[in-house]
Amino acid sequence: MKAYSTQNIRNVVLLGSSKSGKTTLSEAMLFEGKVIDRRGTVEAGNTVSDNSEIEQTNQRSIYSTPLYAEFMDTKFNIIDTPGSDDFVGGAVSAFKVCDTGILVMNAQQGVEVGTEIFARYAEQYNVPLIVAVNQLDGEKASWENVLETMKEAFGSKPAIVQFPANPGTGFDGFIDVLKMKYYHFKDDNGTREDLEIPAEYKDEADELRAALIEKAAEYDDTLMEKFFDTGELSEDEIRKGLGLGLRSGEVMPVFCLSAKKDIGVKRLMEFTIRTAPSPAERTARTVDGKEIECKQDAPTSLFIYKTAVESHLGEVAYFKVMSGELTEGQDLENPATGDKERISTIYAVAGKKKEKVSDLYAGDIGCTVKLRNAKTNVTLSQTGTEIEYEHIVFPASKFRTAVKAKEQKDEEKMGEALAKMSAEDPTIIVEYSKELKQTILKGQGEQHINIVRTRLKNENKIEIELFPPKISYRETITKVATANYRHKKQSGGAGQFGEVHLLVCPIVEGVEATNRFRIDGKEMVLNIKSKESFDLEWGGKLEFYNCIVGGAIDARFMPAILKGIMDKMSEGPLTGSLARDIRVYVYDGKMHPVDSNEISFVLAARNAFKEAFRNAGPKIMEPIYSLEVMTPSEYMGSCMSDLQNRRALIEGMGSEKGFDVIKARVPLAELYKYSTSLSSLTSGSATFTMQFADYQPVPGDVQEKLLKAYMEQDKDE
Repeated sequence: MKAYSTQNIRNVVLLGSSKSGKTTLSEAMLFEGKVIDRRGTVEAGNTVSDNSEIEQTNQRSIYSTPLYAEFMDTKFNIIDTPGSDDFVGGAVSAFKVCDTGILVMNAQQGVEVGTEIFARYAEQYNVPLIVAVNQLDGEKASWENVLETMKEAFGSKPAIVQFPANPGTGFDGFIDVLKMKYYHFKDDNGTREDLEIPAEYKDEADELRAALIEKAAEYDDTLMEKFFDTGELSEDEIRKGLGLGLRSGEVMPVFCLSAKKDIGVKRLMEFTIRTAPSPAERTARTVDGKEIECKQDAPTSLFIYKTAVESHLGEVAYFKVMSGELTEGQDLENPATGDKERISTIYAVAGKKKEKVSDLYAGDIGCTVKLRNAKTNVTLSQTGTEIEYEHIVFPASKFRTAVKAKEQKDEEKMGEALAKMSAEDPTIIVEYSKELKQTILKGQGEQHINIVRTRLKNENKIEIELFPPKISYRETITKVATANYRHKKQSGGAGQFGEVHLLVCPIVEGVEATNRFRIDGKEMVLNIKSKESFDLEWGGKLEFYNCIVGGAIDARFMPAILKGIMDKMSEGPLTGSLARDIRVYVYDGKMHPVDSNEISFVLAARNAFKEAFRNAGPKIMEPIYSLEVMTPSEYMGSCMSDLQNRRALIEGMGSEKGFDVIKARVPLAELYKYSTSLSSLTSGSATFTMQFADYQPVPGDVQEKLLKAYMEQDKDE
């Protein structure tokens, strides 16, 4: 394969809901680009994309697959992405390296929740969108429904470039109002004839042509002037205007397809080459805020957007050349670590097919092997340039579960396998929680986690168990209390002695600390000698006040008292959860000239704090998450009812681009497998985001259950 100049490269990401036909479209594009001479099907499991065993078994995309096609003296780099929100990481990483998105829509469904999700991601990453209305040969294909749902979701952005002549099982052609031609297809292999527009479609074509011209004229003053003067624009002028609108995110050109029959694929590729941006028109931001142009005559830099482990090759790093020219054998540097990496071999990629090339120019996408330390989100650049690109920010996890190997001997092996999977897919997050004493596995949904489980079983021969993770509760107090404790131990020779008197009260935001308290009807005034304040690593604060007078406890024992209190806060008196937001005043005590030592005061402080805590209106706090659910209106009632059963506090409702939106605050304890329940309630048409908000007290009945469960656990242990 020859090396393509930056101007002759188009990087496109295929986006859309599951079953919209992205993989079938990619197969047709590769067929048109002469990469394959026969198109496979998802059902037969022989497509270039979806080439892993697990994808073929499930008949769906699970990983993003880089592909290429050579067409009209242009290299088309294509990334076919999964349609399920559970595997959104592949699409998010593709946005980093692609300059245009092709939003594939199922003509039998119109705009789906997934369509809207990917359109929002594209807007977030400033990637312009071309709409490909696919499956117009489907039995239930409805062009009218497609237009209606697009208008509802995207407003005036859709610009109709083509409309179908006969959508449905007999679909074999469309009218192109940019070319003003009727394209009729004679077979299922893309063989077309270019005809005059039939009389019955002429009025509609003229009307849509006029709308297309008017839309194109909006984005260029010269075109607008000509439009006002003549009411007409040439094909090239319309394309120019649409290209400007496309780049600004204000225009979404709409095309007609049956990828299965290779109808309309060639025209879509032609338009993309002539109208969509080349990599040369885009810039990339570095970690220090600079914008780097995608130019060939510049220092070499590349960005790794994906890594994978492949049989016979080992670890493969997929990258985009962000600037300059990458040549075989070139040495580059990781500016974050200073590590040197040699690019020993360069490949152009079409699924499992890897074609060795000697060089790639700025804007091109390829892969390499045998890098030592370069993973996803790593930049490699010419030594001395210090170019490092901003990292891909992946969506927050929506599903969390505790995981352990069924066989204890497999624990270490499981950890290593999960770490490798996380490196390949950064939306798989694995962490061991010291607080919960569990390994927590996080992902985008239950399907996502089930794929992990299947891979562990099939690839690593490890059986795992998944179960609800413990909740990171917090403990605090609601009122003032005092306590004292004497630790005394005599066992021959030097003994142990320490006595601590302390007072505890809650830290309440906006309420200043005081030294005056009323205890059992009596006024208590403390003489504060010193104060220490600690921001606890698990959230919240501890304020420690030394109020000792008259030398009752020597100053050298105060750190030991603090340690005893901190020890007990890391294992709260109620349920063993972490404690927070407490002021502790140590105001009296006793010591012995011989028997007092640090351990004595650690133990005295621990026990005094424990007793005071239990008398201070102790309260268990639970993590609360802000939840935003987007659902079709017919499922709004079911979603609301389900949330209320989860102790949710509904904060607001609204609508966004044709979908109802619910905003709520929900305890994390009630969100286990929420993604699965929501999918079941809404037939897979709703989605949600969740983000940690704060800690709030649990209701009384919940606290009683938690205390009872902890007591039972204590007995068992």
